[in-house]
Amino acid sequence: MHGLMNRAVQCFVRDTYGPRVWADVAVRADLGFDNFEAMLAYDDQITFRVLDTICDMRGTPRAAMLEDIGTYLVSHPNLEALRRLLRFGGVGFVDFLLSLNDLPDRARLAVSDLDLPRLELWGYTADRFSLTVTSPHAGFGNVMVGLLQTMADDYGVLAVMEFKGRQQATETIEINILETCFAKGRRFELAAPAGQP
Repeated sequence: MHGLMNRAVQCFVRDTYGPRVWADVAVRADLGFDNFEAMLAYDDQITFRVLDTICDMRGTPRAAMLEDIGTYLVSHPNLEALRRLLRFGGVGFVDFLLSLNDLPDRARLAVSDLDLPRLELWGYTADRFSLTVTSPHAGFGNVMVGLLQTMADDYGVLAVMEFKGRQQATETIEINILETCFAKGRRFELAAPAGQP
């Protein structure tokens, strides 16, 4: 698994539960080191061991933990640059959804060896979609549920995401938009504030 993904898990634990909890996770998961390097690759089993350790320590099912990680990725102040990158996908939430098919390719422009799951959006009506997430590793769909729900809130949209499970290598999420102007979205400007990427 790419170091950026492992680093995201580490930062989630550190920022959510504190550095002492992360240090405990590293010991219990028998990592042999304190920090993941963002540009290295790690054996997949290391990532799964870390996730299992976090879930055991917090008493949280893996699916819920992965959804929390997806929420963290686009809501925590330390990751404003990622939120900004995703918001460039469209002025409205539907535009953002339509841009998801290209997200793995856009990510590879920045990090050439980053292998994200294949994303395919299917539109049924103007307010009903499904997103398929294809990867040899289960769990990316759960991450996307948290990310999508948070991005809907970011746009001020009332939407319901439902994880429909995994068949072979594909996980499916149903997206139902209930109201497009439900609340005031989070502030977003094209230019980043001074001092931010």
